[in-house]
Amino acid sequence: MRVYLRYAIKETLANLWRNRMMTIAAVLTVAVSLSLVGAALLLKQSAAQASAQWQQGTRVTVWMQPNASASQVANVKSQLATLPIVKDCVFNSQAQDYQEAKRILPQSEWSVLSVSNVPSSFRCVPTVPSDAFVVMSTFKNEPGVYNVTAPEQQIRQMNSAIRILQIVFLALAGVLLLSATVLILNTIRMAIFARRREVSVMKLVGATNWFIRIPYITEGFIQGLLGSLVAVLAVTALHTWYPLHNEFQLDTTALVGTNLVVLVVGVVIGSVGSGLAIRRFLDV
Repeated sequence: MRVYLRYAIKETLANLWRNRMMTIAAVLTVAVSLSLVGAALLLKQSAAQASAQWQQGTRVTVWMQPNASASQVANVKSQLATLPIVKDCVFNSQAQDYQEAKRILPQSEWSVLSVSNVPSSFRCVPTVPSDAFVVMSTFKNEPGVYNVTAPEQQIRQMNSAIRILQIVFLALAGVLLLSATVLILNTIRMAIFARRREVSVMKLVGATNWFIRIPYITEGFIQGLLGSLVAVLAVTALHTWYPLHNEFQLDTTALVGTNLVVLVVGVVIGSVGSGLAIRRFLDV
């Protein structure tokens, strides 16, 4: 067993050094592709954290008619209180909205207003930002409701931007992961080709198939492992210096989970690449 392990380690290191340029290319390709995978995962988790922040900043305002009756106001309040997609609601009376109008509107505009012709309002926070659209459609035609407003464009733009970024990152990562697999396959193939006579001699003197295969499998495993370790460093750096890190509060658990995925995928890529090469080019 000791002789076998010594042989496997020696041959693996020799193969890596002999094809070092291809090895470096394979490791770097794995590293870049897995960094993109990790970045996409962090982006997805950032979006989840961002939802909590948007819940505090996204507000749906149900404006009541200035002449809405007390029963109409009470009916809307009751519906909002029982609606599961509404997290919280605050009622502003006509006097409160009038004072707010005085604060935010130019004098030429608020001076023509009076408490009696300013609508009262319900300022509501949806459970998730996209629920704002459901609240708008639910209360827009309710008796006594003048209008329902929400930052529709901002919500749509943010959701769309995050979705597009995730798709782009994952698509690039997929292409690069395929490239990394092919590079590892070619590296192993070159190592097999360079030692084809030696392999033939080993078979003639009774070497088992797995005795010949193990160094090549280990070579692909190491290439994938090295690439994934570089990617882990890149993902950790991204997590540390990501501009939205503090705002969206990405914690250490998110980083550890992402790095574990990156590490496993890198090892699998290296092993699959070497396994395909052995099956295709090594007749053992």
